[in-house]
Amino acid sequence: MNKIINKYLIAGFFKVIINVLLIFICLGIVLNLFEEIDFFKSQDLTLTMPIFLTILYIPNLIIKLLPFIIFISAMWFLISLNSNKDLLSLKIFGYSNLKIILILSSSAFMFGFFVLIFLNPLTSSMIKYYEQTKSKYSIDVDHLVSINKNGVWIKEMSEQNLRITTAKSIKDNFLIDVTIYNFDEDHKMVSRVESSSVDVTNNKWIFNLTKIFLINENETVQRENFSLDSIYNIKKLSSVYKNMDTISFFELLSEYERLIDKGYNKEVLKEKLNSFFSLPVFLFLMVVLASIFSVGTVNRSQNLYYIFISIITCVIIYYFKDLSIALGQTNRMSLVLSVWMPIIAITLFCSIGVLQINEK
Repeated sequence: MNKIINKYLIAGFFKVIINVLLIFICLGIVLNLFEEIDFFKSQDLTLTMPIFLTILYIPNLIIKLLPFIIFISAMWFLISLNSNKDLLSLKIFGYSNLKIILILSSSAFMFGFFVLIFLNPLTSSMIKYYEQTKSKYSIDVDHLVSINKNGVWIKEMSEQNLRITTAKSIKDNFLIDVTIYNFDEDHKMVSRVESSSVDVTNNKWIFNLTKIFLINENETVQRENFSLDSIYNIKKLSSVYKNMDTISFFELLSEYERLIDKGYNKEVLKEKLNSFFSLPVFLFLMVVLASIFSVGTVNRSQNLYYIFISIITCVIIYYFKDLSIALGQTNRMSLVLSVWMPIIAITLFCSIGVLQINEK
């Protein structure tokens, strides 16, 4: 009998999760589609490309919002159980409120691991392809910096010239294995500059032994003292955080050292790794938090009240999470602690509220 009831609770909970997921997916598609259409408004393209990019982007967005989706789903499911008197029936079979919440929260915890192991590699590949595809149409962006697994890419455009800089990695104040492509106003390459390292401490870049290939003259010039002006320096480049969404959970675990060699900040990688590990715990706590608000409601007026409170709670948690990460990125606290701080706060709140669950 217990197995049947457990299956009933878990199946019903995941049905609600699917419904909430579909609602969020529809909202995400509508909102992001307008953004993609606005991005491509100057391009001679059909609606197919914005729709395609939206499909690539939405799964990654859904995973970011997953704690709040689970929270709303748990609220929805528990309120429906209470409204249909199913909660009372379950108590007759020996199921306390605490046991029901433990079953649902454990299911959310396992779902978090399922997302990390099976869905995250897929969504990271999709967002990687999304960025690659969209970057092809970013010709109107005058200044652009991309730091990813393939190295450092810097685009700078003046009134008549375009300069694209690539480097293998960033170490200390230096770009390593640098190649600079210079284009004229007709986007024809006029020269290529190569150097093993470039000091980017200031906006005047200082090059090591440099080879300059002049395309039009079909000539190669070697320079020992070479410099050029740029709008970027090491401080500005370091502030450009990589899009860590392109790196999957397994990739981060297996290629941690290689990513550091590519120029990824060690602390940022630790932050992302802890963010992955914290997801199942976050989902577990959001179910417990939802139960504190929803278990014990009786009539519709109470349901509406608790739903309103839950929405406010989601907003507070969302901004508290952002504030905590911001404090970590500005060195007010460690990045690892900034990831776990919202979870610690929710745990303290839930540890007080969960004591009252069985009394309802």
